[in-house]
Amino acid sequence: METKKPKRKAHEKKRKVVRQLAKKIKNAKTLMIVGIKNLPSKQFQEIKKTIREHALIKIAKKNILIRVIKELKKESILPLEKQIKENCAFAISNLEGFELAGIFSKNKTRIFAKAGQLAPEDISVEAGPTNLMPGPAISELGALGIQIAVEEGKISIKQPKVIIKKGCEINEGAASILQKLDIKPFTIGLKSVAFYDVQTEKIYLNIKIDTGEAVEDLKGASMKALGLAQKIVYYCKETIGYFLGKANAEGDVLNKLQSKEEVKAEEKKEVKEEGTIEKPKEEATEEKPTESQEQSITDTDKTETNKLNNPEES
Repeated sequence: METKKPKRKAHEKKRKVVRQLAKKIKNAKTLMIVGIKNLPSKQFQEIKKTIREHALIKIAKKNILIRVIKELKKESILPLEKQIKENCAFAISNLEGFELAGIFSKNKTRIFAKAGQLAPEDISVEAGPTNLMPGPAISELGALGIQIAVEEGKISIKQPKVIIKKGCEINEGAASILQKLDIKPFTIGLKSVAFYDVQTEKIYLNIKIDTGEAVEDLKGASMKALGLAQKIVYYCKETIGYFLGKANAEGDVLNKLQSKEEVKAEEKKEVKEEGTIEKPKEEATEEKPTESQEQSITDTDKTETNKLNNPEES
């Protein structure tokens, strides 16, 4: 009988934990399953402290978490059991699920790589000066195919270089160099696996929240939409300034063209007026025959007349 009492107490303690967690979930908006794999205790405690105003993080064994799910006695939440793996925890919050996932995404810490880990993405070193002194580091960098030079007593990387491809294993040499160059390719934090909306009784899987990436995507989409609106001449608050500026610029061009045409028309008018004024002058300066010339013309006319009257004499 004495050996059964401790087991009974432990069993009762577990039941109490299950009931308490189930009660908290019923009074909350969101139950999220978060992954805590490879999360050191120190960073975990810091994250808990940072987000405690947003969510309650509870760590328990897999079977306890499953019992909590069943304790809620709702068919809609039972599929969430499949998402509970080892190294999981519950995040219970009054925030909407995606908002909570965004908070978890922001509260991540970058860490150095360790030998044997797989690169989460292409890991590269950028060109530029470093704080490394010439010595063994020269051969270590050279072994990774990194082109270097010594400038002002320190090693400088001449060209950027991808030293580890995504998915490839990180060896000791690469891990050492990355640490010396202060490159932290890994992030640790609470990973949002799935969440259950208590109010709508819906389960959301494959959660990926990256605020920075989302902002960049929105900026790109906004620029494309703006370009399309300008192309199809769609008037709205965002495009009206562009169209007014364009109209003003085209108006200036038309004004310049009109001014040039007016100048040309004025020049043609002046040339025409000058031609009209000079013509009478030419007529006015036409030479009149002198008296001797008139006399000669008269005598010639008389001679021609006599020849016509007296053909025999001619």
